[in-house]
Amino acid sequence: ILMFKIPRVSAHCDIPCKIYDPAAAQYAVLSVIRLIDLINDIDESNLNKKNIAEISRLTSQKEEHAQIAKKEVITIWGDYFKEPQISKFPEVHNLVHSIMMSGSKSKQTLDRANAEDLLDKVNQFAEIFWATKDIETEKKISPYPPNMPVICPKLEDA
Repeated sequence: ILMFKIPRVSAHCDIPCKIYDPAAAQYAVLSVIRLIDLINDIDESNLNKKNIAEISRLTSQKEEHAQIAKKEVITIWGDYFKEPQISKFPEVHNLVHSIMMSGSKSKQTLDRANAEDLLDKVNQFAEIFWATKDIETEKKISPYPPNMPVICPKLEDA
């Protein structure tokens, strides 16, 4: 039963044009790294119920954030990158595939190096993304743990 008479609607992309931004993927990867650090800080010699529950919760969040990073990148790659961008940056396909692989490794393990590799690749993706828009970028250190570098667009002063 239809309550409202709404005509068929459609859109050519998942989100409105011009608001794609790899920052959400970068934030998610920073969260993965931070969660790995928190897990590794738990005293393994004292694995009581509280610590086991905390490890479970942190691990679940780590895996969720790794999946968010993958989803954000795949959405931008699938919806935003078209012929003009791909012609200019043909390496984007292999880069996205390697991001998917690093994201999976980050979900599967507690090896910080996997998450750092994922951040490096997502930063490369961000650099390419902003270059397709002819926007200069700069490397900044995130102001919160794990205090890792992220590629950001250079913003104009207000």
